[in-house]
Amino acid sequence: MNKALHSQVVKPVQTDWRKKMSNNVAYGLLVYTALQIFVTMHELQERSASILPVFVLVILVAAIIPMFRHFERRWEHLTDDQAHDPAFAAAFKRDQIKVWVLAGVLPFVITGGFKVLAALF
Repeated sequence: MNKALHSQVVKPVQTDWRKKMSNNVAYGLLVYTALQIFVTMHELQERSASILPVFVLVILVAAIIPMFRHFERRWEHLTDDQAHDPAFAAAFKRDQIKVWVLAGVLPFVITGGFKVLAALF
């Protein structure tokens, strides 16, 4: 019986680019949302009379989620063979970098833009 357990061939785990991108998008949205709320709440505390920081959160729902979803859609149409093809590694890395740059930078850019608008008007 012990021989039977040790004689099984273990297949290496193959990367599924669809699932990996879906996970990156989900975690990127969580990071983006947390940063956006943190930055917006900081702005709300500074300018309690302004409605613009609240509008930033509406922008999150209205525009940012579909933008992140775009990256996921690009990968979900792969066939099973393509989803495990190492040739897609470079394209995946490019999209992964874009997702994380957007997640980390966009909250500050959006809030900064609204701060500039608030100062002008």
